[in-house]
Amino acid sequence: MSFPENFLWGGATAANQYEGGYLSGGKGLSTLDAITGGDKDTPRMITFKTKEGEVSQVKANQSLPEGALGYIDSEQYYPSHVATDFYHHYKEDIALFAEMGFKCFRFSMSWARICPQGTEEVNEEGLQFYENIIDECLKYGIEPVVTINHFDIPMYLADEYDGWSNRKVIDYFVFFCETIFNRYKDKVKYWMTFNEINFLRSWTQIGIHSSEPQSKYQAAHHLFVASAKAVELGHSINPNFQIGMMVAYIPSYPMTSKPEDVFAAIEYNRQHEFYMDVQVKGYYPAHQLKKFEREGITIAKEAGDDELIAKGTVDFIGFSYYMSTASTVNLENVKYIGGNQVPAVKNPYLTESEWGWAVDPLGLRISLVQIYERYHIPLFVVENGFGAVDEVTENGEIIDDYRIDYFSKHIQCMKDAIELDGVDLIGYTPWGCIDIVSAGTGEMKKRYGFIHVDMDDQGNGTLKRTKKKSFDWYKEVIATNGEQL
Repeated sequence: MSFPENFLWGGATAANQYEGGYLSGGKGLSTLDAITGGDKDTPRMITFKTKEGEVSQVKANQSLPEGALGYIDSEQYYPSHVATDFYHHYKEDIALFAEMGFKCFRFSMSWARICPQGTEEVNEEGLQFYENIIDECLKYGIEPVVTINHFDIPMYLADEYDGWSNRKVIDYFVFFCETIFNRYKDKVKYWMTFNEINFLRSWTQIGIHSSEPQSKYQAAHHLFVASAKAVELGHSINPNFQIGMMVAYIPSYPMTSKPEDVFAAIEYNRQHEFYMDVQVKGYYPAHQLKKFEREGITIAKEAGDDELIAKGTVDFIGFSYYMSTASTVNLENVKYIGGNQVPAVKNPYLTESEWGWAVDPLGLRISLVQIYERYHIPLFVVENGFGAVDEVTENGEIIDDYRIDYFSKHIQCMKDAIELDGVDLIGYTPWGCIDIVSAGTGEMKKRYGFIHVDMDDQGNGTLKRTKKKSFDWYKEVIATNGEQL
């Protein structure tokens, strides 16, 4: 068989898109709690208060004015407040994951649920909630895979500290890590520090108010130091911990064989590789230092930062793969399509999803080969999936053959990467294994899951869980360890 005997088949979710339980059980406010819904034509918005006390909004990928505070307006709809309510359905959902045969379940812990302000005040009810989830997974033999921080930050740290631009936030994050490492040290083996660290760049994700490159890269340095400290701390608490990083990987191909296009693709791919280089190799790559020099960016470091980063390298690379893109210097001929958090260039050889994401199964094999041959440590595909509108038939069925087709082709390419290319791949957790709120658009109709949840874009619905056709298909894939596609 191509897949290792102990291969970690499972699924992945994020607290802010799935959990709900807004302010339940002592949870504090998160930046994502102030983000409205939307759709592919209507952008998500951040609601905030100005220094003068006026309520206003900006697009969710933009920065807030200096001194602005996150705000919850009772007239607005905020999808994270209920999401698809894992908070009250976790036993039912994990039982369904077990029925599919999951070997692991990747979920994130809300920092604000455990440390309501992100500081050193600990909420026992939040800790117990996640312990209940972990215990429920272990009851079925499902390995918990925990993302420590997934695309948000406690709102207090954003409002009072300007988020990750402030070095003090490193200490608060490490305290959060120490709290959960100690609490779950005998129950959780696999951890990832930051979700898609290369996409952490705004108030929504890291609590910073400035959109200037200087501010974003300074915040990134603080993230690197925090991750390295967490790795060292985790290994000291339990040497058997496997602590990884997580990056969004979107490989770019040269649009033509023109050398300038080839180099444009190299420059694009460096945007992902930089974040892996620091966390896997333990130092800033030379090309990034030259970029800082050209752009007048100066990273403020404390004595010992470089040594910390060098010592706190990760055990594995987790990455998301949804699509590929293309690079060219002839920008006047470029057509842009949808992308995972970034604009992507249309590749004439690929089809796209309804949301404009290029469908490229071979790109997953290419990604696995490129990453493994660059870093030579185990890889974990922790996000991959197909967002689509699912129709419920008159008899209540969801026939999602398009999703089955997408997954079968991508899994085949993973098999090829293992069997033909020798890639060390430890697991696969498709994104949104149960329907959750879309991170990019804030809508429900863009669905990824093997399990349907009755909820619409305005938050209306019964939250009833229903198996889609892909549920039984994925169950057979896991049962045959990837041989039956």
